[in-house]
Amino acid sequence: MAVDSTFEFEKRRNRPVKYDRDLMGKTILAMQRVREIKERREKEHFDRRMKDAKREKKTQARVEIEKSTELLAPAVANREEVLRNVVDGMRERIAARKRSSGEKVKSAAAISGGDKKVAAESMDES
Repeated sequence: MAVDSTFEFEKRRNRPVKYDRDLMGKTILAMQRVREIKERREKEHFDRRMKDAKREKKTQARVEIEKSTELLAPAVANREEVLRNVVDGMRERIAARKRSSGEKVKSAAAISGGDKKVAAESMDES
């Protein structure tokens, strides 16, 4: 970013010029355009620099995961059990909500596919 033509353009700013309304308007528009160009170039420069950094960060993360696989193994083993508990809890809450509203509810075995017949429970009105 040390070599940029916008810097040369900015260096010309200290020349005395007779006031002209049109020239002032054009100058302000040119200043805005120069700012846009400079910001775009800075963003592109940053993106080019960070492209390699992203790749390097991914490789470092992979190396770290490979080094500490023994820490991740229990978490992965428990993951299925945790997901199963969450799903079962959600099913129970939905069933309770349906029971309180008076709708028919499928049993948990029928929902999970373990039992092929559909068991319908109706709420006792007592």
